[in-house]
This record gives sequence, C-alpha cells and structure tokens, in this order.
Amino acid sequence: MRRKKQKNAPGVGMQEQETAAEAEADGLRRLRIDIRRALPDRRLDKYLAGRLGYLSRTSLQQYIRDGAVTVNSGVVKPSHIIQTGDVIEMLLPEPVAKVIAPEPIPLDVIYEDRDIIAVNKQPGLIVHPARGNPSGTLLNALAYYFQQRAGAAGGVGAGGVGDLPAPGGWYRPGVVHRLDRDTSGVILLAKTELALWRLGRQFELRRVRKTYHAIVHGQMELDEDAIDAPIGAHPRVRERYVVRRATGKPLPVTVKRAVTRYHVLARLTETGAISGGFTFLELFPKTGRTHQLRVHMSFIGHPIAGDRTYGGGPVYRSQLEGHPDLAQGPIITRQALHARVIEFQHPRTLKQMTLRAPPPEDFLAALRCLGAAELADKL
Repeated sequence: MRRKKQKNAPGVGMQEQETAAEAEADGLRRLRIDIRRALPDRRLDKYLAGRLGYLSRTSLQQYIRDGAVTVNSGVVKPSHIIQTGDVIEMLLPEPVAKVIAPEPIPLDVIYEDRDIIAVNKQPGLIVHPARGNPSGTLLNALAYYFQQRAGAAGGVGAGGVGDLPAPGGWYRPGVVHRLDRDTSGVILLAKTELALWRLGRQFELRRVRKTYHAIVHGQMELDEDAIDAPIGAHPRVRERYVVRRATGKPLPVTVKRAVTRYHVLARLTETGAISGGFTFLELFPKTGRTHQLRVHMSFIGHPIAGDRTYGGGPVYRSQLEGHPDLAQGPIITRQALHARVIEFQHPRTLKQMTLRAPPPEDFLAALRCLGAAELADKL
C-alpha cells in the first residue's frame, strides 16, 4: 500500500511529497521525501527530527552516518543542508506504540547482553500490541522484564535495559523481525539504537539465516527442494496471504518474490486414522514475507499440521488410535512450526552468532506420537 500527500511543513517552509510503504517482517519502515522547495540553511538531521517526530535527533544522526538515510542516493553527513530537488530516502525502525504497559508474562530468555535479547517465544503469544490485541504481547512481557531489571542492572551494560526508552519512562526492545502468534521459537530483539539499525540492515540484506522445524501433512516426495513462488495479500480474505501465479500480466506492487528451501528430516507413518501421513521438515526462508512458510507449504499441497488458516488439521490422540470421527486428547492444535535457529552477526562485536531454541512440549509430543521419538529426544 502506498500513499502520497502534498503539504507545507509548518515552520519549515518546504514543499514535500512523501511516499511510505508498509513495513514487512523485518520491522523496518521505508520512506521517501521529495523536497520541492527548501529554505536556506536547513540541516538534514534537524529537519527529520521535526518531520518524523518519533526518533530523537541523536538517533537520526547515527542512522544518517550509517547510511540508513540517503540524499539523492548518496550517504551524507547529518549537517547536510537540504536543497530544492533533494530526494531523501530512509530505512528506519517503525514507530512503536506510545505506551507499552508492563505485564508479568513468563519469558524464556535464551541470550542477553547489552545490545540484544533473544527469547524462545511460546505459542499463542503475539509479538507486539495491535488494535485488536493491545495487551498480553511479547513487548508487554519485555516491558515488565526491563522494568524489574532497571534498578538492579543500573541501565546500559551487560544484562542492562539498553538505551531505547519508550514514552512514559519504560524501556522497550526494538523489533527487527516477527513470528506469527502460534509459531514458537527464537526471536531476536534490539536493546540499543546501534543494534536496532545494524540488525535491521542485516535482515534487509537477507544476511540473517533462520531455520524452522515443521510437521506437515502428507509424505514429501523429494528429500529437498526450493519453492520460488511470489506471495501477496489474499484478494478476498483479510489477514490471509496467497501465492499469486503468473498470468502474463504485471503482478500488483504488493506481491513480492518469496523463496523457501526445505529438507526432509523424517517421514512419519504412524498416523492411525489420519490418512496421508506426515513429514518432519527443516525450512529455510530466503525471504521474509508474512506467513511465507505457511503459504508455501500449503501451495505445494503439504500444509503445516494444525494450521487451519492454510488447510492444515489438528492432531488428536483419538485419531491416532483409529477413531477418525473423534477429537479427543489434543496433541497439537496450532500450526506445528518452530523457529529453531537464528544466525546473525552481532551488531557491536561483529562476531557471528548462532542461537537455538528447544521446541515446546506440544511439538515434541506430536513427533513422539507420530513415531519419531528418537528425533524428538535429540531436539
């Protein structure tokens, strides 16, 4: 979705045309401003601090130095004087909710230092507040976590709360990628402005490697393959996405290329009254589209188990015992998708890091019930 608007910025004396695109799963916002007429001696950093409103001038100066803000496609200094005809392009963090209320929600922190925090997100937990879910999210849990640690940790430092204070005095993490509500696993967040930009840039350049585990319906024919199929919003069903097949006509701008590689770990045949069997997979997304893995697996006829939105069915113990009409003893009723590994470059030390999250019990129980107990015990 794109929007354009023309206006005279109050107190700035500039005519500008702004084009903004919705952020994707990388948590960054792309923005372009065309300067039609500028008053003399207007610095870039001062102008953007007033224009954007949600970022401090100090933060913007760092983003400009790091190349997240360019003028006429070139890296400039924060003191750059804006000229008529300049084109300012930005790749910046999304605005966050003005108030993120701390809530005592349990967290499984698998790694933390002064710049980053990684959490093994439980299924059922939304990452950030939205209109329909203003509370009970991962960010609410982290706001409480940082609030509790603020006094003891003494601010920035190893294990401290970082330097991303939100309005109202609470500390907030910087979202650099997302997991769906019912997808479990490792999610990485920034605690400092430095980490927020550098991690966001790594996601933008596809330098972050993620490995997912999934249980899908049916026996996969190939041991490994790649799915290269563009994804866009469903034309009729809100909050769903779909592969948009080539028709010879240009695809809508909201449709983007999506690539997923998969590798079969085991074919699961102990399925009782559930026909077709299952396959346990590793999935490697090369792009970061919303619902990408779920849409791609459904597209090739192997929807993820438990994913009702994209054609997957829940797994019940009664079905495995040969009673197809009974739904008793739920084993896994949400999508059987787990973010197992994330590999990235540390934003401060520049060392390569690999973080792993053990699967939750429902995922392991499904593997055991489907005849892969040895594999489950190794995860």
